[in-house]
Amino acid sequence: MADSPGTPSSASSPAEAFDAIIIGTGQASPALASRLASAGMRVAVIERNLVGGTCVNAGCTPTKAMVASAYVARQAQRAAEYGVMLPGPARIDMAAIRRRTDKIVQSSRTGLEKWLDGMNGCSLVRGHARFESARDVRVGDRLLRAERIFINVGGRPLVPDIPGLDQVPYLTSSSMLALDEVPRHLVVIGGSYIGLEFAQMFRRFGAQVTIVEQGARLIAREDEEVSDEIRQILENEDIAVRLNAECIRMHPRPDGVGVGIGRDEVVEGSHVLVAVGRRPNTDDLGLDRAGVETNDAGYILVDDQLRTSVEGIWGLGDCNGRGAFTHTAYNDYEIVAANVLDGESRSVADRIMAYALYIDPPLGRVGMTAAQARKAGRQVRIGMRPMTRVARAVEKGESQGSMRVVVDAQTQEILGAAILGPGGDEAVHAVLSAMAAGGSYERLARTMAIHPTVSELIPTILGELSPPQ
Repeated sequence: MADSPGTPSSASSPAEAFDAIIIGTGQASPALASRLASAGMRVAVIERNLVGGTCVNAGCTPTKAMVASAYVARQAQRAAEYGVMLPGPARIDMAAIRRRTDKIVQSSRTGLEKWLDGMNGCSLVRGHARFESARDVRVGDRLLRAERIFINVGGRPLVPDIPGLDQVPYLTSSSMLALDEVPRHLVVIGGSYIGLEFAQMFRRFGAQVTIVEQGARLIAREDEEVSDEIRQILENEDIAVRLNAECIRMHPRPDGVGVGIGRDEVVEGSHVLVAVGRRPNTDDLGLDRAGVETNDAGYILVDDQLRTSVEGIWGLGDCNGRGAFTHTAYNDYEIVAANVLDGESRSVADRIMAYALYIDPPLGRVGMTAAQARKAGRQVRIGMRPMTRVARAVEKGESQGSMRVVVDAQTQEILGAAILGPGGDEAVHAVLSAMAAGGSYERLARTMAIHPTVSELIPTILGELSPPQ
């Protein structure tokens, strides 16, 4: 049953005893609470803001709902290419897009709240959690105590020290979701995953968009060829990309913001989105009182089993720096639950990193890039095919991008893959599954796949690997 935020108590009252305390309600928390409660434990779950954390309220759920609206807008714009004649150009109703998005978010959040509220043995406590010791957590006037404490507090947008930023209105990935209007000209500071998704989304809604990136290319962690293809996809939709932007600075304007990106160049925008990364929500938890160590960026230091520097305290999700995705947070839950409740010895070192970039077409990524593999001393073989040679992509009229698989030339194991194209975020799971199963790439190369699909080309390109590089 949920506890009311205004439950009478006293700072001098004795601590309320629980078997476990979970701080935060991100992706790892509800499932972990359920497992602990099912094991007969009395669990307190603490949330100071919105149940569901970043994914539900300011991340995956709202942004992917808006990406879907942007996809429909793009399809409407291209309707004539498919022989579909519309009576006139599509009209964007930003308020309606926001209402649809909010409805989806609210449904997800309400579902989680009902799950926690109705969970036997679980108390949902509203308020700001602060450690008073390694076993005591204060929430307002209440003091909670447990031998096991799990921290799952997530993160928030990083706002860097950009000259003039404090003198102008600006948006973050969270506040962007509240827009009821389409910007005249959106300037996106940051050429990484979050920034690119918003850039393409609002371009499709009708905004002029400029991406400003300090680095030499977009999403620099990807192989250079993939970065170049993504830039071309965005530029094909008339999104301006400014790379090597040194000395970024902001200038107030009567009708917006001037963004200086070099010695002489200034981009005049109506709105500015700052999307240069995220920071963990660990700075106001009183971690020092518990003895929990963090690094210079504020991430909680954990070992491969997600144990912190203090026995009986674990760090899960974005706040531990061991992954920045909803799926890594959920996997953190699985690892901790298996170790704490099932007597197993699971480790984050065993998981294969995978993620997606939700521009259109999406990028699905798993394992190493070719550059990362070479840096690790591996000799590699690469299979590659442009989407212009993938029948399903051509038939759909979505032939931008490519498919790439990286194989170890000596061990024959698959090291990684990047699928940039229609359904790339789904198709990449074929490679992920093969990597999880282990063994030689030849097993996947000899697999019969369904035609016509994007995935069917994965065995094909594995049969056409380059010589060792």
